[in-house]
Amino acid sequence: MKQEELLRKIQEVDFACLELNLYLDNNPNNQNALKDYNALANESMKLKKIYEMNFGPLTNFGSSLSQYPFAWINEPWPWEGK
Repeated sequence: MKQEELLRKIQEVDFACLELNLYLDNNPNNQNALKDYNALANESMKLKKIYEMNFGPLTNFGSSLSQYPFAWINEPWPWEGK
């Protein structure tokens, strides 16, 4: 998957996670929604791991590991594309 396609997929999955999170705030006993949320959260983590292995870190402040030399300052930033 190309960098732009992978980043778009991450954004789509994270958006769905956010929407389900908001829904679950008001419906905490909905087991189906919680199951869907957990599945999407796992998918998001997998996609982010794939992205970071191929294109570098997506986040900083202890959320992502970095290879040597420290790669967070390399451009383009994940949201800038190429």
